[in-house]
Amino acid sequence: MIKRKIIPYNPRLKEVARKLRKQGILSEVLLWNELKGKKLGYDFHRQKPIDEFVVDFYCAELNLVIEIDGISHADKYDEDTKRQSILEEFELSFLRYDDKEVKNNLGSVVEDIKEWIKKHTPSSPSAMPPLSRGE
Repeated sequence: MIKRKIIPYNPRLKEVARKLRKQGILSEVLLWNELKGKKLGYDFHRQKPIDEFVVDFYCAELNLVIEIDGISHADKYDEDTKRQSILEEFELSFLRYDDKEVKNNLGSVVEDIKEWIKKHTPSSPSAMPPLSRGE
């Protein structure tokens, strides 16, 4: 099991996170549909406050943050890099995907996340989600 650190968050960001969830950015909604309900065997949260930031997706059990970089990412690269460095001090791992990549190649993004999970967790039958009917 991955060692978990206590990760602080700013309670004032709860409302910010709630508003971000309601915005419904397409790439986030598409990926959320693949992550929610422990579809990959782990509990992910969408628009999760961590420290002084709100991340797109977070799994506490895996210490994993998944970020989708939108059109404005080129303008925010330095800011995002600094933010990621701060959050990595909490021993969090990051996976970053481009907005277009999620929209146009969702299957590959999900496979990449599954591969990351396989590499970073001990092999056990309970670590994998049950097969859906028809698989």
